[in-house]
Amino acid sequence: MESLEMGVATSQERVRPLASAGRQLRGFSKKVTAKVVEVAKKVMKLGQDDPRRVVHSLKVGFALSLVSLIYYLQPLYNSFGINAMWAVMTVVVVFEFFVGATLSKGLNRGLATLLAGALGVGATHLASLSGKTGEPIMLGFFVFLQAAGTTFVRFFPRIKAKYDYGMLIFILTFALVSVSGFREDKIVEFAHKRLSTVVIGGSACLIISIIVCPVWAGEDLHRLIASNMEKLANFLEGFKVEYLRESEDGDSNRDMSLFQEYKSVLGTKSKEESLQYLKVGASIRQCAYRIEALEGYLTTKFQAPPQVQTRLKELCVEMAMEAAEALRQLSSSLKTMATPSSAIPHLEKSRTAAKALKSLLKTTSWKDATDLLAVVHATTVTSLLTDITDCTDKIAESVNELASLAGFKTAEKAKKDLTCDEVVLTVTAPEVTVSSENGSPLVKSPPAPVL
Repeated sequence: MESLEMGVATSQERVRPLASAGRQLRGFSKKVTAKVVEVAKKVMKLGQDDPRRVVHSLKVGFALSLVSLIYYLQPLYNSFGINAMWAVMTVVVVFEFFVGATLSKGLNRGLATLLAGALGVGATHLASLSGKTGEPIMLGFFVFLQAAGTTFVRFFPRIKAKYDYGMLIFILTFALVSVSGFREDKIVEFAHKRLSTVVIGGSACLIISIIVCPVWAGEDLHRLIASNMEKLANFLEGFKVEYLRESEDGDSNRDMSLFQEYKSVLGTKSKEESLQYLKVGASIRQCAYRIEALEGYLTTKFQAPPQVQTRLKELCVEMAMEAAEALRQLSSSLKTMATPSSAIPHLEKSRTAAKALKSLLKTTSWKDATDLLAVVHATTVTSLLTDITDCTDKIAESVNELASLAGFKTAEKAKKDLTCDEVVLTVTAPEVTVSSENGSPLVKSPPAPVL
């Protein structure tokens, strides 16, 4: 009996590790499955947020497959040899999301390769004049001088901003051509093949980028500026309800994401550095910084001395709503490429409310105010709203300047382009004289209306 119990115990001890391993394996498989599902959802969301990303990925794959034919097809490979790989490398590093960025990188790479190749050939020729012993010394000196000088030039801000990639290619190509020239007899042919494959790769990138679903940075920048104005307007409209508390009961389930949208405006400077959009974007960010300061008061109810609370509240509401509507009209004018004339009335009302608010603050006697915290609170909020109104005026000035430079349509013309009026044409049939046998008067056919 004891031996039987010992056998059962032994078998249980053997099964227990297996059961534990099975549970761990099932737990691991569940974690892996959950991770795969999570990654798949992120991939789907990334593609749904901007389908152009999927198209761009397909374009890059197609361009790589196309230039790879230089390596696969024997006649083309006979012409370029191992240098065909430079066409593939060019596609990998040059192809960008926007057409302009692709063109910029392609020109940087092409010009840098041309100039560095020519200088490399010249350096090899000069080094060869010094004899077999002095040639490697001279080549090493030339490479050192060129690499050190070009690397130092890259530290200049303007050079680094526009030509940093070209400088890197310049260093790489010069070193490859000059160093290869020490062992390569046909150095000119080598440089020519390298330049040709770079041109082929860059041309393939540019042609595919322009022909197949082109993406222009200007369009995205235009929509970004308009969207940023909408986000600021959303906050100001929400501020009226959330902070000034027009309804006492409030809505605890209100979507607070609208109050956070403005924060994305603060980090868009790098995308706006293009001509006049930089000025408009800077004005929008200044307004967003004021709104960020104003957001700190959303958690508290509007406080002001009793003698001026009602009037202050009315003026704050008017300023916030008129500034919000002005921003919406400015955003709409950018989207439709029309002059922002519809924003002028809202800007004037906002200015009038701001002047009335300043006047009220100056004429009110604060000596009898017992709640100093309420005084400071009301003064701070009204001051921030006044600053936001001033920023809205600056945004309007920048948009008007942009409209003038870009030749925006007038509001009336834009409205005509969007509205197709119904036109009624009246076609008059030719007169037909009907002669009656019984001598009745002549009858004329009536006009036929045609829609």
